[in-house]
Amino acid sequence: MRTVRLPDGTEVVALGQGTWRMGEGRHPRKAEADALRMGLDLGMTLIDTAEMYGEGGAEEVVGDAVAGRRDTAFIVSKVYPRNASHKGVAAACARSLSRMRVERIDLYLLHWRGSVPLAETVAGFEDLRAAGKIGAWGVSNFDAAEMAELVRVPDGSGCATDQVLYNPDARGIEFDLLPWCARAKMPLMAYSPVGQGGSLLRAPAMLAAARRHGATPAQIALAWALRHPGVIAIPKATIHAHVRDNATAATLTLTPDDLAAIDAAFPPPKRRQRLEML
Repeated sequence: MRTVRLPDGTEVVALGQGTWRMGEGRHPRKAEADALRMGLDLGMTLIDTAEMYGEGGAEEVVGDAVAGRRDTAFIVSKVYPRNASHKGVAAACARSLSRMRVERIDLYLLHWRGSVPLAETVAGFEDLRAAGKIGAWGVSNFDAAEMAELVRVPDGSGCATDQVLYNPDARGIEFDLLPWCARAKMPLMAYSPVGQGGSLLRAPAMLAAARRHGATPAQIALAWALRHPGVIAIPKATIHAHVRDNATAATLTLTPDDLAAIDAAFPPPKRRQRLEML
């Protein structure tokens, strides 16, 4: 599995696992944890979650998945903006650690920009890092201007990543944010890399590329995101066949013709766009 280097030198896999909508009773909790464990076995050792997902339910699923094998997983979680004050982030982190039954979150993110000053949140993150409660910290749903603002606050340059929506149908970040991250040598995490609701996966360009590679449209979408050396994709899967398909996507290499056809169907941005969020 290809890896991506975080600013502190930590190597993480480029293809991980998401947990949005887990822990909400849509599927048996054991089945969700089993899917994550299968992903770990297949090399997708980065697991992304958040206190928001199922109001802690997804973190509990992650705890089940990594029980007895914590050292094999790189855990990412996210704090609500309303909990991102200096004291609030410490309390939120403690709750997340308890739900996952672990002693450290490897990468802890501010889920989106809120009313708490960035300097206060960063100070809270830095205290957690110094205490060994987190390994690194970052943000989610920040546009290029917000990233530039973040790195200007005290210790803001310690940010390890920005997690944003990115797939062929949501590629506005290619105009400014993705180049900004590349210049900063900061990897970008792509959530919902296969889109929502299936419309992306039914697009003729995706279906045609899938036929050419003997793959699924979802695998094509993942390979498309992973074409960037600094992008980490975190698809979610609860069905074992989908977990296996996701892992296999890391071996696909799209051709120039594939990329041109996808560009024609989903044109790259020609100007700055408002950051898309889910």
